[in-house]
Amino acid sequence: MDRPAFVLHEHWKPRHHFDLRLEEDGVLRSWAVPKGLPPDPAENRLAVAVPDHDMDHLDYEDENKSIADTGWWEEHSRTPKRIVFTLHGREDSVRYALIQTKSDWLLHRVKDQHTTAA
Repeated sequence: MDRPAFVLHEHWKPRHHFDLRLEEDGVLRSWAVPKGLPPDPAENRLAVAVPDHDMDHLDYEDENKSIADTGWWEEHSRTPKRIVFTLHGREDSVRYALIQTKSDWLLHRVKDQHTTAA
């Protein structure tokens, strides 16, 4: 089974932020998430769509960028304005929703954390 990859990069330049990258159609769709992934469903995080990145960014690190987490992701549902998915990372699996607003996206940790894949 071919599972699409994800990587969460932690950046220190130009200012501290995270980049969430999801493999899709041969590229990494990317969002800058200034405050990182939300730790609980009560707190949404801004996610700004940025240009797609090449697949070589899956394992890319340098003096200003490190890999905070990596693994594979599983899509549960999608509309033009909402993607519900689970990140299966190094230590756990967490379900999120990316919700498009008028200008950006919100990253929401879903209250129901039931996952179907192992």
